[in-house]
Amino acid sequence: MASSKKIAGSLLVCGVDEAGRGPLAGPVYAAAVILDPARRVNGLADSKVLAAERREVLAARIKERAVAWSIAFATVEEIDRLNIFHASMLAMRRAVEQLKVQPEEAWIDGNACPQGLGCAAKAFVDGDALHKPISAASILAKTARDAEMAALHQRYPQYGFDKHKGYATAEHFAALGRIGPCEIHRRSFYPVGVFYEQDLFARSWSDMTESHRARRYRTILSNARLSLRGKPD
Repeated sequence: MASSKKIAGSLLVCGVDEAGRGPLAGPVYAAAVILDPARRVNGLADSKVLAAERREVLAARIKERAVAWSIAFATVEEIDRLNIFHASMLAMRRAVEQLKVQPEEAWIDGNACPQGLGCAAKAFVDGDALHKPISAASILAKTARDAEMAALHQRYPQYGFDKHKGYATAEHFAALGRIGPCEIHRRSFYPVGVFYEQDLFARSWSDMTESHRARRYRTILSNARLSLRGKPD
């Protein structure tokens, strides 16, 4: 294990961020990164403003040049059992715990810090756009989760996970309306839980055409005043 001493007199800081709090399906990922000031990675930014191809290039450079990095996740079952906030905190704590170098301080994107990190911690709203260690973590978390959702698309191709990554897009809602949720959908999220709360899989549901199912589902969501489009986090 590498030394946890300061690098070139600097505080040994790890940036921490998550990816996938908002989607209706799939795990939530987190990453922790300790950058090496002697091996700069140019172009770091909030992963949401970077093109997918650019994120992949930067992710490879981060892994090559960082003092230490780690990626972790919390499962769909953990999301439904704990709620998405606590599952995100769990994923971030796991990422920090798995680092091969002990940080002296963790910088967390957002307004809350996970408990039990074993080091001091600070939260920064919009930290992924303001601080390079957090930007690096956001890129690793995002690319890892996107890769996982692309792999899950091979198991569940009817939902289009390779395109929307589980987010609440019109395409995803349309697929849910036609065929209902699968095992990687988050039942604790209303657009998924409604299938179980309102028994949409009753005989009347089974007898409907797919187009009729989709219209009924959209009506339920509209009555709940839910947006039919979602944005990546």
